[in-house]
Amino acid sequence: MSRPSQTGSPAPRVVEAGTSHRRGIWPLVQAAEMQALDRQTIDGRGVAGEILMESAGRALVEPVLALRRASDRPGRPVRALCGAGNNGGDGFVLVRHLHAEGVPAEAILLGDPARLPADAAANWRRLAALGAGTRVLDPAAPGVEWAALLDDTSVAVDALFGTGLTRPLEGAFASLVEAVADARGRGLRVLSVDMPSGIAADTGQVLGAAIRADETVTISLPKVGLALEPGRSHAGSVRVARVGIDDPVPGRPDRIELWARRAAADLLPRRPRDGHKGRFGHVLVVAGSAGKLGAASLCSRAAVRAGAGLVTLAHPAGCAAEIPGRCAEVMTEELPATKGGSFARAGEAALRQLAAARDVVAIGPGLGRDPETVELVRGIVGVLEGPLVVDADGLFALQGEALAALHDRRAATVLTPHPGEAARLLGGEAKHVNADRIGAARRLATASRAVVVLKGAGTVVADPAGRALVIPTGGPVLASGGTGDVLTGIVAALLAAGLSGFDAAGLAAWWHGAAADRAGEAAAGFGLLASELADGLAEAAQAIRTGARGEGADEGLLLRFPGP
Repeated sequence: MSRPSQTGSPAPRVVEAGTSHRRGIWPLVQAAEMQALDRQTIDGRGVAGEILMESAGRALVEPVLALRRASDRPGRPVRALCGAGNNGGDGFVLVRHLHAEGVPAEAILLGDPARLPADAAANWRRLAALGAGTRVLDPAAPGVEWAALLDDTSVAVDALFGTGLTRPLEGAFASLVEAVADARGRGLRVLSVDMPSGIAADTGQVLGAAIRADETVTISLPKVGLALEPGRSHAGSVRVARVGIDDPVPGRPDRIELWARRAAADLLPRRPRDGHKGRFGHVLVVAGSAGKLGAASLCSRAAVRAGAGLVTLAHPAGCAAEIPGRCAEVMTEELPATKGGSFARAGEAALRQLAAARDVVAIGPGLGRDPETVELVRGIVGVLEGPLVVDADGLFALQGEALAALHDRRAATVLTPHPGEAARLLGGEAKHVNADRIGAARRLATASRAVVVLKGAGTVVADPAGRALVIPTGGPVLASGGTGDVLTGIVAALLAAGLSGFDAAGLAAWWHGAAADRAGEAAAGFGLLASELADGLAEAAQAIRTGARGEGADEGLLLRFPGP
């Protein structure tokens, strides 16, 4: 990492996420943590804040010039829309460097110059001394012709608000955001500094109104809100500018991470040449009920495709003929059924015996909600000794006090809820889960003492110690029935391969999303069958390994979160 000195600023580096951090693992930071690291660098190491601002502003130059060259308005000026804080100060530094290179540029300060913090004020004065383009505008004043101004701009640099924004944008600033959006539809290119203004740094939620950028250059470390929707979509492509601010302490239990392809590739199991099926684990899938055998089939198929040596599907008696597209490689076991075709409580002893002879149990897809089945699940999960994955109707059975059945388990336990299921387990609503996905996943992990995979737009993995992982792969092509059953099968196969609960859950979600991304490239954003997703896992794994070999250190490459 480049370290600044008090005698000059370091050359800032814009790097691809994952190329300089522990084999492709980036820390994601929240606003308070980033501010603390900034203050630690200034006060603890004696690095002047003005030097850090200089490095941040310089890191914006090449990305802005690249956007200008690629625009259909390459001869028009660059305009930095600057707030009255340090985010605006980064914009002032950018305009000074563009001016020095002969690029027409203007810094528009939307605030009172007298209220600028010291470092930003110093850079504002430098602009004036150089004769660079400056303007002070009151966004609320009548007569500001934003449309005409932005139409005469090649690249608008959003340096309005950084990570500290906590209040909704409204009034004049909301109108400015709308004007930028309209101009972007007419060809304006937009680059945001650190965060798109109006996006909450900690959650990715829109605070009233928010800038939609073509690119975001985030300073020092990626922020959580850039990895979660809708912030991820508002940010566009993301670059990380390493400017010399301290990193978080590595390995702390409550860390939040983002894995690049290299991290996923390192975890993918590799088979020795003398390997045999007995070395790669035996998965027992407990799934299905009358009319819902498709979920059981998909989960089993995915476990095979993800590398389990052997897979057995336990299903209610009398339902075998209903299993659609049955995978010939999957063995089956019938257990006692209710009159309605669900698992009967009478099958508990047989199920325990089956599980004892297998390495991993995956339970839940298509089980149904028959009271006997609910009681069976509640009775069995706490006594199984091996790793366990619970999904779908298995999660339904564990709501309320039943979740405590997991507390005394010693082997890895992974829960894979969607937001509605997570809300039910937490006693809340799905909208509250989605408003703070990391917080919700952590709360459920603590309550269940299990690893949680909170599925959705920006899947989050969390463990009871507070460690969290945001998955950058996957997108709306996964929004179809059965894809969650595939994920459950992948998690089970990776547990059978010997991965820890957190690593199995994280890799499964990353791999699942990457397979969907590959399939989605040839689709219209929809129409992917869950069975096709399962069948594409091997090719996706090979693509992950091949792509990881191409990730070089500090190549200055653009980070694009994988996805549509």
